[in-house]
Amino acid sequence: GTGAAPLKTKRVKMKQYMVTRPLYSEDAFADVHEKIHRHHKTVRHHVKHCDLKRAKNAALSLLPFIGWMRIYQLKEWLLSDIVSGVSTGLVAVLQGLAYSLLASLPPWYGLFTAFFPVIVYFFLGTSRHISVGAFPVLSLMVGAVVTRLVPDEGPPVNITGFEGLTSDEQRVMVAASVTFLMGIMQLAMGLLQVGFIVMYLSDTLVSGFTTAAAVHILVSQLKFVLGLVVPGLSGPLSIVYTLEKIFVQIEKTNVCDLVTSILIMVVVFIVKEINDRYKAKLPVPIPIEVIMTVIACGVSYAFNFRVNYKVDVVGRIPVGYESPMGPNMQIFGQTAVEAFPMAIVGFAVAFSVAKVYSVKHDYIIDGNQELIAFGASNIIGAAFKSFAASTALSRSAVQESTGGKTQIAGLLSALIVMVVTLAIGFLLEPLPKSVLGAVVIVNLKGMLMQIREVPYLWRRDRPDCVVWLVTCLASILLGLDLGLAVGLGIELLTVVFRAQFPRCSVLANITGTDIYKERKDYMSIYEPQGVKIFRIPSPIFFANIDFFRGKLVGFNPLRVLRKRNKALRTIRKLLKKGELQMTSKGLLLTSSGPIEESEDESNMEDLDQPTDFKDLPVQVNWNSELPANIQVPRVDVHSLILDFSAVSFLDISALKGLKAALKELIRVEVEVYIVASYILKKLHSCMFFDDEVKSSMFFLTLHDAMLHILDKHPVNSENTKVSDKIKSKSLCFPQVSESETKF
Repeated sequence: GTGAAPLKTKRVKMKQYMVTRPLYSEDAFADVHEKIHRHHKTVRHHVKHCDLKRAKNAALSLLPFIGWMRIYQLKEWLLSDIVSGVSTGLVAVLQGLAYSLLASLPPWYGLFTAFFPVIVYFFLGTSRHISVGAFPVLSLMVGAVVTRLVPDEGPPVNITGFEGLTSDEQRVMVAASVTFLMGIMQLAMGLLQVGFIVMYLSDTLVSGFTTAAAVHILVSQLKFVLGLVVPGLSGPLSIVYTLEKIFVQIEKTNVCDLVTSILIMVVVFIVKEINDRYKAKLPVPIPIEVIMTVIACGVSYAFNFRVNYKVDVVGRIPVGYESPMGPNMQIFGQTAVEAFPMAIVGFAVAFSVAKVYSVKHDYIIDGNQELIAFGASNIIGAAFKSFAASTALSRSAVQESTGGKTQIAGLLSALIVMVVTLAIGFLLEPLPKSVLGAVVIVNLKGMLMQIREVPYLWRRDRPDCVVWLVTCLASILLGLDLGLAVGLGIELLTVVFRAQFPRCSVLANITGTDIYKERKDYMSIYEPQGVKIFRIPSPIFFANIDFFRGKLVGFNPLRVLRKRNKALRTIRKLLKKGELQMTSKGLLLTSSGPIEESEDESNMEDLDQPTDFKDLPVQVNWNSELPANIQVPRVDVHSLILDFSAVSFLDISALKGLKAALKELIRVEVEVYIVASYILKKLHSCMFFDDEVKSSMFFLTLHDAMLHILDKHPVNSENTKVSDKIKSKSLCFPQVSESETKF
């Protein structure tokens, strides 16, 4: 009526292909196509064939700097590395001073952490862009250990070696010893090639953990920002007690510290935003933390903040480096539980940052070599009284964004730190600690903003969201070490539950193709009556084998088998009594009295055996009406195809459970066919097959198995279930000959 032309839908011409090949079971395929048998090389073989070239490559892998030094482009890269090294060195000085406060140590020990580990990593590390040194989360974990063994209030723990030392010296010994132990653990993991252990810390867990660590860091810096004297606390609920102590004396806030901190935070925050927004146009990021620190030092010195306004300043910075010392073995025993999560977290963060830059700049990093590098860095650094080293995200971003090409930039940053330590450290003595606290807080923005991931995780993956929330809350309330353990436990539980209760599916053939998809997702499906295709999408092991057995066919085959064998007992009993006779129409009941089902419990094991018709005059059709009102559950499935193509392994418990399930199904006359490629070799090696469970049930593809079933059980139009919108003539399953199949 409106005169509008009908819309024309453009049909896309699909490319087609036709394959003509024999119908293959796994046995038939193995008979036709010979398989290559590969021999696994032993350690003895590798040692025997280790030539000079391989030995040289192995040696060079322990000193990766030789590899990139060979390709170093002096003219193109040197200037960039110099600019990057100077910029990173200035930031490293400031962050070293600031993060040492998190570790509850005198500020200048942060300069040691920004020097010794960097030198060692230069020779052993595989990343060319990360900046090694203090990391706020690790510093806070070190601080928790330090304040537990050497508290601000009360006597220290009774440890041999503390005699005659000041409180600061005791704390340095604790920090150096726990760092040494952390380095030993990292080095051992690297030598044992277990760098994969970091894979158990998912991005979600690390995000929740570092967000909680940022909250701890924020609370720990409030005492410097407000100019209050608050003792360092550690252990469960320490953050609550710290906040309580802060708010109890909030009226004692030093206004000069507070104003200075707010001014520093506002200016640094604004300039950092400018750096992010205009990073494409700026040749190098504006080093605003360094600029504000220099200004704060000058103002503090000019107005004598320490005397006139009672501001707590950095104070005397000793010139030069202190003599090395060995770790305290007694402290090892006291801190082993804390050292292990520190080793894992330190490596996990550094490796994730290194991986980002390696992908961006197209080179390879080695996780095991990184463990060796950080282990050696922490061991040697601890000998010279530095504390735990990893990489700070903001400092690494400075090194990379200012044009750093290699660890030459890291080496130059260490030289800048050395100059400050040996010559001009005194210039930083009037620096207020509130300025360092303000710089730390501003740099927490990235970690705190990770909380924005929660809504996304809730919409996309709720188990992951639960891991994030539990890890974050546990780390905030229980402390970082216990919180990490709780988060890891919850994460492993989610993995176990996902593996134990995977999303299994029933498949059907897409009409006219050899493609099989989930039955409830498509309308154009072909599903012969009595055939069920069950897909298992995960490994099968002791924890989920019972779950799979319950899902396979929708009924308990063992119960059906027992019912059938009981029915056979009853039939034999009636035949013996003459109450049941064989007629032309089958078995006919002659008595009119009530018939009781056989309850003979003398030999219950026989009920689990295959049904035996040898002494009966006729074979019973279990899906028809039985005489004497004998009731046996109907089984509507005659063929079951198990899609095990995604099953990568089975353990011994799963093998036993699977074999029992297959036997139960076979004994109730359900033919089972399995499509699996990865597990067939193991099944043969474990003597899985016998007279009932045969290797001939394994087929190459789902379509091979389906065509085999259609050959054994020809489909009639009456018992074929097809979507209402698809006519019978559209079914494109061809006739199957004995030799070959076309599809």
